[in-house]
This record gives sequence, structure tokens and C-alpha cells, in this order.
Amino acid sequence: MSVVQTYRYLAPSTLAQRSLALQTSGGPAPNPRFFTGFLTTGQAAAVGLLAVAEVARTRYHRPVSPASLDPVVTGSRDRLRFESFSGCCGVYARLDVLPTGLDGDVSEHGTTNVDVNTPLREALARVGGLDPLHLSVGPDDLTVSTLDGAVVEKKVPLPARWLRGFAEVQVLAARFEPRAELPAAEASAFLRRLPRGSERAVLWVVPAGRSLRLTSRPVPGAVCLAGAGRLVALQPMLRFAKTLRVYGPTVAPGAAPAPSVWELDTGALRLSLTLSPEPYRGFSGEGAALAALAGDDVVDDADLISALLSWDPTIEPDRLAEQAGIDAERVRGALAQLGTAGRVGYDVAEAAYFHRVMPYDAGRAERDNPRLVGARALLDAEAVQLDGTAATVRSGDQVYRVRQLPDGGLTCTCPWWAKHRGQRGPCRHALATRMLAAERVEERV
Repeated sequence: MSVVQTYRYLAPSTLAQRSLALQTSGGPAPNPRFFTGFLTTGQAAAVGLLAVAEVARTRYHRPVSPASLDPVVTGSRDRLRFESFSGCCGVYARLDVLPTGLDGDVSEHGTTNVDVNTPLREALARVGGLDPLHLSVGPDDLTVSTLDGAVVEKKVPLPARWLRGFAEVQVLAARFEPRAELPAAEASAFLRRLPRGSERAVLWVVPAGRSLRLTSRPVPGAVCLAGAGRLVALQPMLRFAKTLRVYGPTVAPGAAPAPSVWELDTGALRLSLTLSPEPYRGFSGEGAALAALAGDDVVDDADLISALLSWDPTIEPDRLAEQAGIDAERVRGALAQLGTAGRVGYDVAEAAYFHRVMPYDAGRAERDNPRLVGARALLDAEAVQLDGTAATVRSGDQVYRVRQLPDGGLTCTCPWWAKHRGQRGPCRHALATRMLAAERVEERV
């Protein structure tokens, strides 16, 4: 399923005489102005922005014609964050321009699309030297009338699965821990040593001194590297970076492939790529956000916390808990719920959420999630019968049995669960069972 997203820019983005003018579309205003000032490391920033733009136009799995999606930028007090997903939704890219990378003020807070056109990409690739680069995010003259000016309009098919990726990544990343840190030179050498044919393979790496060592199977402390070729967008940035940090979830022997984050840090900029567990898998189908989307008990908390978000560079759950008069655990549940609507993202480098409002329909991630839609349809049809910690679910002519595992997870006898074994979130039958059980508990309270 796809929708058509229309970007309307007052003019094309340009780069001339070391002045980068990025045009905006949507967000807190039709064409908001977020920033005017200098990028203190102009050449590195140009390379990082180009990397985010290249991810947005690339399909890594079954590459065919280029995608045509524009990155988004979020202005939050003292920094800018540029984000994009690949056309196949398997790679999430973000460039954080940190306070030391900016010489100017974020004049308005919010999230908006930015025009990165072909001539601009070619100009960014030619930026050199050590001088600062002047940057304006938003039109130079906010009084320009779209009736008098030459409006640049892009109409692109925007897959619903691309939108759901933002909901999934923040849930997954919140479970990650730092696993390795390499000097940039060692990182470059490691990437060069990757075996041929690894572009689509699922590899595992473990820290080994100042570098990483490949291992044939997951072991404690290992990080999954699925589709090493998808890290290509990092390579131009290596010459500016001080370190490469790698993040991932806790894995045990025999663990299934897992997502990971690969982040280059220059001191003024952080460029990160988050890779899906396997090259052919897009983040939109991972199912990590289903619990937050299905829960009714956190909706009120999410509304309360949303009103308290203030575009701080990072969100502090303890401070929000104090302001809201609820405990920190409920705040984290509310943040997960807000993340499914694109209102927060997660920064693994600072182990913290950040405020963001995607310039799209906030309810689409929920409405277009097939498993959640299917689970609600089962509940509406009264097709779920609870039996202690188990349930019987009638789906069409089939009857499935859902059972609770010792760790609180659920299994199902349906073909979907048999194929994925819970690695991609619950099936619709297990999800409907969990939703009904939660509803019954709430009724008893």
C-alpha cells in the first residue's frame, strides 16, 4: 500500500559560494525556517548530508530505479538532525549536527522535509577546504508568495511501510548497548577486510583489541552485521571521523539475526546507519512497536507527556515523571507510544529519546499495520476465547491455539508464527490475545 506525498518548496535547494540553502516543506509551517548560521566543519557536514540523501534514494535489496524520497530535518534548540530511510526501508540514516558543529541559533523547532535535488547532490560532492559553510534551513524570504515565485513541487509515492519504519526503529534502538569503539583508521581497515560476497550475507563481529573480528555464529557480546555492503554510505565520512561506535542488543549463542547501529563521530557531527536484521528485511515489518500501538492503557499517559515535550536535545524520563506526576516506567511506556506516531526518536549515543514530529499523518502507522488491523478485526468478531494463560482464536475456517511462554511471550499454532518463531513480533492471533487479556485486567481494576 502506498500514498502520494507532495513536497512543495518555494525554490530548489542550492549550494553557491559556500552558502548552502536548504528549502523546506511541511512541519510547523508550510515552509518553515529553522536555522541560519555556519556549519563549522563544512566539508564533513556536506559529506554527511550527502550520505543521508544517498540512503534516501537507494534500494539496497533488489536495487532497481532510485527512490525519490527527501530527508527530514529536526531543529531542537542547539542541534539539527537529518534523517532518512532507504527506499527498501532496511537502512535508517541520521546525521546529528551537534552544538560544536553549528555557529548560529535554531530559530524554530520542528521537523520538516528538505529538498535534496540532483544538482545539489553534485555540488555537495565538490565541497572542499577547511572553511565554515554557511547554512540556511528554510527560505531566505518568508514573505515570498507561492503565486509569484516558482514553486518546486515533488509528488512521490511514499510507501506506508517507510513511515512505519520510524515507529519500529526507536523501539528497537532503545534496547541497544554500546558494543565496540574503534579508531577511524582501524574501522576503515576492518571494512576493507570484509570478505567478498558479504554484501548480502549475515555476519557477526566481536571486539578484538582496537578492531573487530568476524565470527561464524553469535556469541555473547557479538554484533550482527547483516549486509555489510549497506555500510557503504559511511565510507566517505571515515576520513573526518575520530571513532566508529557499534551498538546492538544483547545476544546469546544461537540467537537470530539482529539489527545494529554503526556510528561515526567527528566531534562536531555524528553519522549513523541502523541496519535491519537481514538485507531483505525492512524495518516496517519487524513488529517491535506492536505492543505500544496496541496498548490502550498508555494512551492517556502519552497525551500527557506529549504536552510536556519541549524540543530539548534529549528527553529525560525522570524529569518528565516529576512534571507529570507519574513514575518513570509509565513515562517510558508513553514515549514508546509517542514513537509509533513519529513524535520521538531514539539516540543510541546519548541513550536518550529526542523530540520529533514527522510531517505525515500521525495515525497512519497504526491504521496501516496489517497485524494490528487483523488483531482488532478478530476482537470485533469476538473470535478470541481466553482460557487461563492460553486462548483459542478462530480466523476464518481455521482455529489456532495461543499459549503463554515462561518469559511472558506468546506462541501460536498459525503458519506465520511457525515461520518467524517470534523474531518479528507477535502474529495477529497472539496480539489479539494480549489485547483482550489486558482489557479484561483493566475491567477487573
